[in-house]
Amino acid sequence: MKVVGLIAEYNPFHNGHLYHIQKARELTGAEYVIVIMSGDFVQRGAPAVYDKYTRSLMALKSGADLVLEMPSVFATSSAEDFASCGVALLDQLGIVDSICFGSECGEVQPLFKIAAVLAEEHGDYQELLKDYIRSGLTYPDARAKALSSWLSLSPLESSLLLSPNNILGIEYIKALLRRKSGITPVTVKRNGHGYHDLSLSGEFASATAIRKLLASPDGLISIASQVPEQVLEAILQGMPVFPDDLTSILNYTLLTLIRDGGDLTEYLDISEELAGRIRNLFLQFKSFTERTEDLKTKQYTYSRISRCLLHLILGSRQADAAAYREKGYCGYARVLGFKKESADLLTGIKKHSSLPLITKPAAAGSYIDAVFLPMFSQDLYASHVYNSIVYTKYGITVKNEYTRPFVMI
Repeated sequence: MKVVGLIAEYNPFHNGHLYHIQKARELTGAEYVIVIMSGDFVQRGAPAVYDKYTRSLMALKSGADLVLEMPSVFATSSAEDFASCGVALLDQLGIVDSICFGSECGEVQPLFKIAAVLAEEHGDYQELLKDYIRSGLTYPDARAKALSSWLSLSPLESSLLLSPNNILGIEYIKALLRRKSGITPVTVKRNGHGYHDLSLSGEFASATAIRKLLASPDGLISIASQVPEQVLEAILQGMPVFPDDLTSILNYTLLTLIRDGGDLTEYLDISEELAGRIRNLFLQFKSFTERTEDLKTKQYTYSRISRCLLHLILGSRQADAAAYREKGYCGYARVLGFKKESADLLTGIKKHSSLPLITKPAAAGSYIDAVFLPMFSQDLYASHVYNSIVYTKYGITVKNEYTRPFVMI
């Protein structure tokens, strides 16, 4: 069988995602599409607008054959961790031939040139990077300048480093190189509006624009033209969640940690400087987004701050993440949904994968390596936090992670 892997958030699923799945099949000739998808929290440091089962259903109805959950600790981490974990999962399944990702440039080779340097971690490049960070630049800007200087990139090549999908594409290729994986990278040129563009003109609006629509009282009226027909019902019936729905949980988390003398630098991505800023402002009770804005500086981007606050809520610790990286990023493949007609895919994974395939959380402890059990426990915890937000906002109790079955169509 020929299998292509995609790494996605589907936050929410829209026309661009449908196009990506269709082009991935076309470009690779794949019979099956496996999606590694973020769970209930996403890489920008926020709750997913719809829960992971709703988004899995959207993906399956739109051409995916199997949806697996990316562990929450890396689904909510840096682009490097996000990409490395997704690639590690696909690689260890043992049956994936190619990975297909969207990019602004639409070509693999220019991204490969940059990824090869990053994969090797040349000392001179690392020194340049540190110099630019010390000068006060954010990490993404410092890396772009360091790479441009080290590789003597042309202005056109340098511009690749400023586009979010190109950056992720570079990280996917870098992860493949570091793992010496046999998976072939393939890219689809991104169509339509940019990642942060709020325009709704045309067929391919950004996920950012669609989330803004969902947050608006009359936004659902305009949503139909931006999502595939087969997912519209799930969107209309869904219970969307937004960053500010985390406000009370964040305030409680900060109050508790600081009362108990917790070391904030034990948590993922939080430096001494940022920990100090959080402590200084922790009694200024504001919404999640307002608090993030207050903590943002020239060096710390909004997304970086948002991710750090989410790490505090979910309990994502530096030491745990380091242990997971050391052991290969992930130790299990959690099934969120699959198509009955694609049962051969599960059979192939069970035969060739080096990872246990988890379909029943209650029994997972019998199959998962001890190092990764805390990772799995955190995935369950993250979803239960999400469920509590849904109850607080809508007054509806949803099944917990031990009783809710995966999606099957």
